[in-house]
Order: sequence, then C-alpha cells, then structure tokens
Amino acid sequence: MRIIKLNSYDTLSQEAASLILKEIKKNKNALLCAATGGSPTGAYGSLKRDFDLQPDLFSNLRVIKLDEWGGVPINDPCTCEQYLKDHLTGPLHIDSNRYIAFHSNPGDPLEECGRIQQELKKAGPIDICILGLGINGHLALNEPGEYLETGVHMAKLSESSLRHPMIKAMAVKPSYGLTLGIGDILQSVFILLIISGANKKEITAELLSGKISTRLPASFLWLHPNVVCLIEQESFPPDKLPIRPPTKI
Repeated sequence: MRIIKLNSYDTLSQEAASLILKEIKKNKNALLCAATGGSPTGAYGSLKRDFDLQPDLFSNLRVIKLDEWGGVPINDPCTCEQYLKDHLTGPLHIDSNRYIAFHSNPGDPLEECGRIQQELKKAGPIDICILGLGINGHLALNEPGEYLETGVHMAKLSESSLRHPMIKAMAVKPSYGLTLGIGDILQSVFILLIISGANKKEITAELLSGKISTRLPASFLWLHPNVVCLIEQESFPPDKLPIRPPTKI
C-alpha cells in the first residue's frame, strides 16, 4: 500500500481525482466502483470539472455502486443512489446501461445481492475501486466481525454505521446494508482509499500498523498489490506512531 499524506482536503481531493483520471485515460471502458460519503465528494467534484473540459474521456466509463442502505425508499434524498446521482453519475452523464446499482428497498434483498453479483461477474472485474474508511474500520458495509463475506451480501449494520451522517436525515432508517464483499473489492485492478476527517485518527493508526484482522476489514487492503491510500493531514495519526508493512504470509 502506497501511503500519501496531503495537507488539506482540497489537495487530497485533487490528488484523488488525478489518480482516477490517470486510470480512466489508460482504459476508457473502465469499470469504476464508487463509494459514497464525505471523503470522496471533493474528488467527484474535481472529476466533474474534468468532464466539462474533456467529456469524451468519460463516454465509455462504467460505474458500479459499492453499497447501499437497505430498507430505505429509493427516492429518499439520503440514499447512496441519490448521492451518486448528485455527485458522480449525474455530473458525468453515466447512462443507465453503464451503471450497476443496488435498489435500496428490494422485495427480496438476497435476490438483489445475487443480481448484483451476476452483473459484476459479467461486467468485471472492477478496474478502479474508490473506497473510504469507516470510523470502525469497515470497508463498504463489510463490518468488523469474526469473519468477512467474500461476495455481495446483506450486512447487519453496526451501531457505528447506524450513526453515519447520511442516516441522520432519513425518514425511514435502514434495517440492513447491501454491499460488495471483500473478495469483490480485492479483485479490483486498482484501489484508491481516501481518508479524511479528524475523527479518523485512531482507526487510521490501526490501519497503518499493517496488522490484518477481520476486526478491521480495511486492513485486508494490505494484501492487494496496487493500493494508494490518500490521507488528509488532520486524519493522520501522531508522527510517533510507526507505519509498518504487514507480516509476509
């Protein structure tokens, strides 16, 4: 994992967008897996500015939604679906035939997971996977636990996830999560982990220790050969804490 410390959220966002754009230029038919939340928002805004200058670069880009709050009406303004419409798929003019997405309130959640898994199997693997770091170390909605799911699945949401800012304004609170699995993520060609916010210092320190545990799902990124981790300065742990590579297996 390549670690890059940035001195502000703006510089972090610009660097993230630059790395994403570099990958798109290599493969204009790329499948991009999109996270939601505060960390990638600035990067998506920068990509919109790139689109305004070079729209043809994005004409074949494909997008898959990383995860979704389950049991919430799809028209709720706080769903991951609405976030992506506002910040990524809408601004980049991603057509429905280039977009794979969970429904937030499917009639059969397990069937919905199977549908997304099959869509990913046909369209994948993921070329560019954009991720954020949960306050409890979750990756997408792969929550800490005794084991992790490799494929698309329903997730029991942790208390930490249920306090996510996106949920606060929801009229109907989510009763579960829908998410790509750790195996789906680790099959990506390139992974970009974006960490921002002063409340992430403690969990960032745990991640940077290099120790791999199902209690810290994001730590499994140490096993991937092509990960860039961008960390905003205020998220970075004290300099006295060591950053160590993981133990070789």
